[in-house]
Amino acid sequence: MTDSSQTAIPCLLMRGGTSKGPFFNQADLPQDVALRDKVLLAAMGSPDPRQIDGLGGAHPLTSKVGIVRKSNVPGVDLDFLFVQLQPNKDSVDTTPNCGNMLAAVVPFALETGMLQAQGDQSSFRILTLNTDMQCDVTVQTPGGRVQYEGNARIDGAPGTSSPVVINFLDTAGSVCSGLLPTGHVKDTITITGNGFEPFTLDVTCIDNGMPLVLFKASDMGRTGYESVAQLNADTELKTKIEALRLQVSLRMGLGDVSQKNYPKMTLIAPPQQGGAIATRSFIPHVCHDAIGVLAAVTVGTACVLEGSVCQGVAVMPEGAAKNVSVEHPTGEFSVALQTQPAPHLPGGQNVTQAALLRTARLLMRGQVMVPASLWSPN
Repeated sequence: MTDSSQTAIPCLLMRGGTSKGPFFNQADLPQDVALRDKVLLAAMGSPDPRQIDGLGGAHPLTSKVGIVRKSNVPGVDLDFLFVQLQPNKDSVDTTPNCGNMLAAVVPFALETGMLQAQGDQSSFRILTLNTDMQCDVTVQTPGGRVQYEGNARIDGAPGTSSPVVINFLDTAGSVCSGLLPTGHVKDTITITGNGFEPFTLDVTCIDNGMPLVLFKASDMGRTGYESVAQLNADTELKTKIEALRLQVSLRMGLGDVSQKNYPKMTLIAPPQQGGAIATRSFIPHVCHDAIGVLAAVTVGTACVLEGSVCQGVAVMPEGAAKNVSVEHPTGEFSVALQTQPAPHLPGGQNVTQAALLRTARLLMRGQVMVPASLWSPN
């Protein structure tokens, strides 16, 4: 729809987990990718630190977009494309996954009539186009409508909501060549850069839904319990972490990641609140207020691998079924992992299932306006 100066594009503004952003039916956006990206930048108000002229929330966690369509893949109900934008950049990144925004995909499809409820509880299979990853998502639909109120609580989002259960089917090597892209469960890296003396530290490079580089906070001269504000103001630390990221990405087969949002850089420390491990995650240049869904899955996976940097740091339960509580700055994130011994694999374990709990909510229904001079479909 257009008027003399603006194009109106239908969308739903939704919270998914601890992120939020507009969700679109793919059919309502330009089919040309370059033009679509320009439209999304205009819709979000990027590049601008405050995103004052768009829907963005002036933070990477609220500079996200979901694009959904019915799937033509046998056995799959929906295709989901996650788009990461940045407040102060004109980058439009469709490479990584986002498990938080994933939690809002089925509610969006039900709200827009793309899918129909199956009863009091509805499960659908989603293909994440970013990394060709499939998962089953279950939401509560009493009376044939999405239920948002409930007793489920996740740290990083206020109050309680109806649960959204996500069961990931195959997450290993989502972006990288495999679960352990360097071929090792632990690598020793010597970091060089401007403004600091070269130093050496151990890292675990791993991708079980999200490419991560894990390292001990103590190896960076930090506790791992610093606040988000402290870490974001720590220029020395961020300089070292970025130098590490650029160097280790080459070993991970990711090439030059200077303009990419991955790998995420995660400091680890012993747990403080009764969980399995404490984390501070950079995404990649800003410290996360919590931790991403797939980042938590990947951290949990690293915790079960023998010889990873988590060994001797993480406090893990016994047994093949493990509930791994990943502590983060605003609480914890529990991941349910099913493992089996695999002596032939680095780390000695195979993670056969990863499931987790999220929540979602519809915040606003309407149209976002972009300049008609940018795109006028009619």
